[in-house]
Amino acid sequence: MTTVYDVKAEPLIMEVADDLEDEFDAPEWTNYVKSGSDRDSPPQQDNWYHIRSAAILRRIYTDGPLGVSKLRTIYGSNENNGHGPEHHGKASGKVIRTALQNLEDAGFVETEEGEGRMITDEGKSFLDEKSEEV
Repeated sequence: MTTVYDVKAEPLIMEVADDLEDEFDAPEWTNYVKSGSDRDSPPQQDNWYHIRSAAILRRIYTDGPLGVSKLRTIYGSNENNGHGPEHHGKASGKVIRTALQNLEDAGFVETEEGEGRMITDEGKSFLDEKSEEV
């Protein structure tokens, strides 16, 4: 049986993002918000919120349990400081937090007390099915 570890990340994330669009709607503020303080402008893709949610789900599957702070570090990038040296900037916590809440409502992720979010059996089987399709 094919698992998440056997397929490339990008095609899997895009396939999962298409299915997540049916599971939940993106919040209305996602049209205007940047995905982190280190970014210059909002994302250009229409379904970027679902792509980020799919990437978070895959990351929790492979590296879980993970909390919001760790995910902010993972999805952050170098922040432009003008003439000064670049430093790592964290991703938006609101985007990650709402994505995790939507994934919890869909039944793919659950909260582990003091550990962060863990993937459920339903979430594992969902990602394994999508891996098989990819």
